[in-house]
Amino acid sequence: MSWTNLEDKVVIVTGGAAGIGLAVTKGFVEVGAKVMIADFAEEVGARAVEEANQAGHGEAAFAKCDVTSKEDVDSLISLTVERWGTVDALVNNAGINVPRLLVDPAGKEELTEQIWDKVFAVNVKGQFLCAQAAARQMLAGGKGGVIINMSSESGMEGSEGQSVYAATKAANQNLTRSWAKELGKNGIRIVGVAPGIMETTSMRSDAYEESLAYTRGVSVEELRSNDGSSIPLGRSGKLSEVSDLVVYLVSDRASYLHGTTVNVSGGKSRG
Repeated sequence: MSWTNLEDKVVIVTGGAAGIGLAVTKGFVEVGAKVMIADFAEEVGARAVEEANQAGHGEAAFAKCDVTSKEDVDSLISLTVERWGTVDALVNNAGINVPRLLVDPAGKEELTEQIWDKVFAVNVKGQFLCAQAAARQMLAGGKGGVIINMSSESGMEGSEGQSVYAATKAANQNLTRSWAKELGKNGIRIVGVAPGIMETTSMRSDAYEESLAYTRGVSVEELRSNDGSSIPLGRSGKLSEVSDLVVYLVSDRASYLHGTTVNVSGGKSRG
């Protein structure tokens, strides 16, 4: 038995096919949990299942899911229960960021209503739909559970070119507090996790970096050469460091952590 005592616990990780989500999935499989990877990318999801199942003695499976669709989310919960009988934890990880300026005189990277709606749909509506469906199942099961809302250390501060993203992450942190007050009496813990600047992954495309650099007024080369000097610990975070925290928070070792958001940012606390 591992220190976390999560063997055979059933966990759903949204956006679990790549980046932080895949690292979290692998972390749970490593300690023996059963993980349903919920993602919209089927081919990437299939590869993630294969990779995750090599991480430990747990088990990973895949369910195609658009977190902005109630039908998809309800199906995700049903598929998980059909396969493993319950839902013990949800990691609300799916999220997107589209760097845009509020006003761009050059007309190149200005925030539009469509981008605003898209980012809020995934980052906020998606967390709402998934948390609601998972909490219903947890209440029906009568055993309680844990919901982790992924946020961002810049969620309450924002940074240039990321106003809509920062707004959604601030919303995530407030949803964590609100839902904790509602669901704690039913044995469902709600905890937020706010990663800071993380190591680069394959999810960070050239187009994304070009937009981010433009909105920050730097070159792509300058963006990529960030040496971590703005971080008190002097380096970017590792995905495994986020994963280790999430696994701990879902375990009973963290049984009195509730309604709070934990920064994983190397001491950096502003956007």
